[in-house]
Amino acid sequence: MQIRARMSMSADGYVTTPNGWPALTADPAFVPGRSHGIREFLADCEAALMGRTTFEPALTNSRWPWPDLDVFVLGSHRPEGAPDHVTIDGDPVRLLEKIRAANRGGDVHLIGGPRTIAAFHALGALNRLELVVLPLLFGGGAQLTPALSPETGLTFLSQRALPGGAVEIVYSCEGRRGDLPGKPAEQV
Repeated sequence: MQIRARMSMSADGYVTTPNGWPALTADPAFVPGRSHGIREFLADCEAALMGRTTFEPALTNSRWPWPDLDVFVLGSHRPEGAPDHVTIDGDPVRLLEKIRAANRGGDVHLIGGPRTIAAFHALGALNRLELVVLPLLFGGGAQLTPALSPETGLTFLSQRALPGGAVEIVYSCEGRRGDLPGKPAEQV
């Protein structure tokens, strides 16, 4: 089992629009459940993991966003209308234990948000960070950092261009970054 965070972000580094919507929803090429490589990504996933803030808007959707996935939510209480099959726990350590106990060999899609990604990274449980960089500038919104520390070690694994101008970049994040050099790399 690998826990893989996949997030979209604007070219200027925001994971949400200034109004708080996920960055991907602002892309004219976005088609829920079908665009930006999500089908290929979900092929290896059996579970979805997110924070309560990310989860609650799904309760009013006309369709359940995760029909084929076990759903785990990091949250202090069960929101009204949450289906009984959704596992909710306010302690990330306990929730990680429940995820591992329920796992049948597939990966876990850590949807977010940034604080939830940071919580599971702090536990050493975040294996991959997959970013879909959109050809849009927002000028504001939430950023992945500072919730996820800049000291997070990212090791490049792959990249690919997606239809509509977005780029998918995949990193392993199982290490720690060393100190940044005090001068440009060519002068070190």
